[in-house]
Amino acid sequence: MCLIFSFLRYLHYLLASQIQRNVMENQSLKGRITAELESLISRSCKRGKSPGNFRNLHQLLVKKHYNAADVAIDYKRKRVIMEVVLNDQHYEPGKPNINLPTLRVNLMFGNLKEFLRSCIETDNNSLAFYAWLLRTYSRKEIPMTLV
Repeated sequence: MCLIFSFLRYLHYLLASQIQRNVMENQSLKGRITAELESLISRSCKRGKSPGNFRNLHQLLVKKHYNAADVAIDYKRKRVIMEVVLNDQHYEPGKPNINLPTLRVNLMFGNLKEFLRSCIETDNNSLAFYAWLLRTYSRKEIPMTLV
């Protein structure tokens, strides 16, 4: 009986340590993706550099964060003009969505890099999207092994 109890205790210890390792790996992956994305944002917002290739990256980040259907960034006037979707219930993935209820929003930002960094979210769906952005814009592969 004592041998079975010792075995069960050892098995519990192994499972708990494996769970703790998985949690730490997931946190590490979240941290890596977030850090790489912040680095990419910093490179895309360098002073004196035209946003050129990164214009679409900036728009995608804002669209994701604000659930916007359309985003335009006026870099000179430091404004973001977007059509924010008010109600996702009318959205049908298989059909053209012409009449989605949207609200036109005109935001001002002081610092583009800080504004874009404020759009970063850390839920699992967002992290998968950011990993795709990193593969697309920085040619880096980040394995997605969240458990």
